[in-house]
Amino acid sequence: MDNKEKKFHFIAIGGVGMSGLAKYLLELGCTVTGSDIKESKYTQKVQKLGATVHIGHNADYVKEGMIVVASTAIRDNNPEIIRAKELGLKIHHRSDILKMISEGLGKPDTENLKFIGFSGTHGKTTTSGLCSYVLEQAGYKPSYCVGGIIPDLDTNAECQNGTEDGSFFVAELDESDGTIVKYHTNISVINNLEVDHIDFYKNGFKDLLETFKTHINNMVKGGKVIVNKDCNGIKQLMEANPQTRFITFGIESGGVDYSARNMKFNEFGSEFDIYKHSEKIVSLKLTIPGKHNIYNALAVVAALNEANVNLERIKPHFETFTGMGRRFQKVAEFDGIRIFDDYAHHPTEIKTTLDSARLCNTNRLVAIFQPHRYTRLKGLWNDFLKSFGAVDKLIVVDVYSASEDPIEGINSKAFAQCFNNQDVTYIGGSMENAARKIIPLLKSGDMVITLGAGDVTRIGPELEKLHEETKAGI
Repeated sequence: MDNKEKKFHFIAIGGVGMSGLAKYLLELGCTVTGSDIKESKYTQKVQKLGATVHIGHNADYVKEGMIVVASTAIRDNNPEIIRAKELGLKIHHRSDILKMISEGLGKPDTENLKFIGFSGTHGKTTTSGLCSYVLEQAGYKPSYCVGGIIPDLDTNAECQNGTEDGSFFVAELDESDGTIVKYHTNISVINNLEVDHIDFYKNGFKDLLETFKTHINNMVKGGKVIVNKDCNGIKQLMEANPQTRFITFGIESGGVDYSARNMKFNEFGSEFDIYKHSEKIVSLKLTIPGKHNIYNALAVVAALNEANVNLERIKPHFETFTGMGRRFQKVAEFDGIRIFDDYAHHPTEIKTTLDSARLCNTNRLVAIFQPHRYTRLKGLWNDFLKSFGAVDKLIVVDVYSASEDPIEGINSKAFAQCFNNQDVTYIGGSMENAARKIIPLLKSGDMVITLGAGDVTRIGPELEKLHEETKAGI
């Protein structure tokens, strides 16, 4: 079948992940339509590439022969879902489409993709984005689908034909709903493992281990598994899979295959050497802060070295990588106040981000935290309480439900009241309302970080807007 004859319809095409897949399919030459409840920069991007995008949902948008893709947020009573079922069409999850792409959907039969997947509780967006970026900048023309916008490339997905050095396909693999078991990778990088997504993993870490065991067993013959041995969850994964040959990386653990040594930190970056066993293979500079980003770079170097990529060719591009969208991203600055935005929504991610911020900031550190999902806040309540030790002031805004129903007694106000001897303020209402109440609490010299996977990202620009309006006398 000609690619043009492959017709995909995305329900909720405006999500960052869904729009990325749609972009990839359009670049393959497929026909793409979609719907969403509102227009956004993502719907506009795919429209410019040739997609037909409808605002609002209507059964008439779904036709015979379409491959229907639905976001996990879409419910069974959606009219397009109902029509698809009436027509006998299978409803695909985005992971199904990513699997098709990774297996060469629409590519010439002669093109052999080398599939590098990044997963783990934390860091998978940054590592998959960094890997895609350095390959792209070094001229390898990789194909990729990752979970966030790579600012320097202004995209999270690209379909390309590769070079004589190899056709790489890089992807972020999501474990939150167990769909990671669908993929067959050549190289699988597992950054770390911790309990999260307890709405799906009912038996906690035990279920998570089983899921990753299945993922490892589903790799292609001769596939390589690269893991962070400094992580306790990874150690348990290794113990549970004694038959697997793990390639390890780390900073603190001995006996690893890849290690970072001679680390030097500066305000917004670091320098270090990477060794394979006892041999130094490359020296790197980063302009993104924190020890966690050394781990991220180490993971990428290990993967690309195992894929036989020339490290000297990719080396200079680590220094020019400015991070992923919503990962310690500067979003506003006024009156000596710098505001950063970070997607961190798990206790470990939050602590890591704030500890890194503390390293590069000597003034007051203010965190604005939006809990993401009631189930996560309930299940990790005590861990969240321990995550904000680095801040001078914490502001907690209302929970972002992500379509979950409220849980009695589990809310931001109750959470804010559980801190002892810390400057913590609860502010409820919309993000616009929160911004109006936050701006009088800030002082010149503050470093402010908005934290969460919901719409807390709107607060930084809103604060800057309020400042401009005040200055203009509005």
